[in-house]
Amino acid sequence: MTPFKDAYDRAERLIERRYGLPVSIGDVVDPNTGDFDGLRIVVDHDLELETALFVLVHLFGHTVQWNLSAEYRAIGLETAPGKTDVQIERIRAYEQIATRYSIQLLHEADVRDLDRWASDWWDADFRWLAHYYRTGEKGDFRSFLRPGEGELLAPLAIPDFTPQRWVSRWSF
Repeated sequence: MTPFKDAYDRAERLIERRYGLPVSIGDVVDPNTGDFDGLRIVVDHDLELETALFVLVHLFGHTVQWNLSAEYRAIGLETAPGKTDVQIERIRAYEQIATRYSIQLLHEADVRDLDRWASDWWDADFRWLAHYYRTGEKGDFRSFLRPGEGELLAPLAIPDFTPQRWVSRWSF
């Protein structure tokens, strides 16, 4: 398996060089692990490398979405609990597509052995989100990790997009 540090470095270089999005490590408003605004990505400085890699590639996937769709931006900005089952299904699709872009990004960075890992982390992240949106309770999303039990996601081709600045959700 590609070491997380190597995968992070490859993905970061690709995001910056091919897609023109600056990536930085900095302080992000707790309890968040990263932030993005459509034009840049910030990964919290206080993360373990495995978590930092997921945050980086996942926020890249959301950056693609936000630069392509007002509907996706609206889904991403509406973070209050109390969602209906229909809303949670839309969130599921939104989160899954972001991760499929993440897997494609990893492939483009010549990291082709982390599909299962990314799928497992997506599954945990979504189950955590669904729990939060139903109950309002926050906790460590890693408690929802069940390696190998969820759906194996396939990469999704990253469409051409022009980075634009939108509203940041948390930090800037």
